[in-house]
Amino acid sequence: MSGVGHLYVHLPFCAHRCGYCDFVTVVGRRGEHGPYVQALLAELELERPLLAPRLETVFVGGGTPTFTDEHELRRLLSALPPAAEVTVEANPETVTPEMATLLLECGVNRVSLGVQTFDSALLSVLDRVARPDDVRRAFYHLRDARFDNISLDLIYGIPGQSSAALDADIEEALALGPEHLSCYELEAKPGTRFTHRHGEELGRQAEALEGYFERVVERLTEAGYRWYETANFCRPPQADGGLDLRSQHNLAYWLGRDYVGIGIGAVSTVSGLRWRNTPRLPVYTAVLAQGEAPPRELEELTGDVRRRERVMLGLRLDEPLLLDGLAPVMDAEALSRMERLELVARNADEGGGETLTLTPRGRLLGGGVTVELLA
Repeated sequence: MSGVGHLYVHLPFCAHRCGYCDFVTVVGRRGEHGPYVQALLAELELERPLLAPRLETVFVGGGTPTFTDEHELRRLLSALPPAAEVTVEANPETVTPEMATLLLECGVNRVSLGVQTFDSALLSVLDRVARPDDVRRAFYHLRDARFDNISLDLIYGIPGQSSAALDADIEEALALGPEHLSCYELEAKPGTRFTHRHGEELGRQAEALEGYFERVVERLTEAGYRWYETANFCRPPQADGGLDLRSQHNLAYWLGRDYVGIGIGAVSTVSGLRWRNTPRLPVYTAVLAQGEAPPRELEELTGDVRRRERVMLGLRLDEPLLLDGLAPVMDAEALSRMERLELVARNADEGGGETLTLTPRGRLLGGGVTVELLA
């Protein structure tokens, strides 16, 4: 298939900004939803020559895409190129039966629901609007609309979260039976009001996070989920030829595929060039209204950078990483040492090349092992 097969679309609007969030978001601005969608469609037309006639994946993220004015959301989704996997992110409080139907009618076949936790007190710590019952209602609205590929996002390491509270979150999620789960360690980004408010407590809790991570992995794999990426788990296909329930869009990132991103702050990586759109909403809409591409930061990806990214991202997966061409960025001595410590495993693939995989213990240490391996 010629052309780029993966498209990211950024809808930045939110009802409010959570204290820990450092994404490119805009609070409210109902009157700007229409002009922004018009700008998105204009940018899509400018980038269409880069895209394949039929895409592999489309991912609509944010922000809160389902907070966007329903008429404008429908207009956008209806105009997107067809794709095998079309994912939309949603916050639970925005998912009504009408919204679930809208998404289905517009070709969406996968929804990523931002749960974070089922604990009311911890939801308040995170500045989340949704309550536990909102999460359950949203999930069932999607099921009633016949969505059969739903992902839940959970966060662990929240200030005040005990190991028992984490266990309870996992049990609540498993009770719903989603096809996919993403479980992330809470990151306290510099400059956020969350870090200002909870920085000391997050520091004290840091020692417990490794144990929390191990608990997440243990419990979800025991429940039959495949731990296919550091923070991501999915149900295996139900039968031969069944749907691969890994996030195909994110998998493209981890495998180093090219992708196009549209919207404020969106990133694209195509043919060794990476660019990031301006995060400024007024500039973005004004420039595209004139038929011009938005201002962008450009970065040429050298061969060395691309090889390093291939190692860093590829080793997050449970699949073997083919080492062909990656030797210049690998520390041979560190590789041998990691092998002796049984943190990595080298094997030959069917084509005669050499592959590298992190062992289960190495995966639990994750990024630390990868940093050691990079020369």
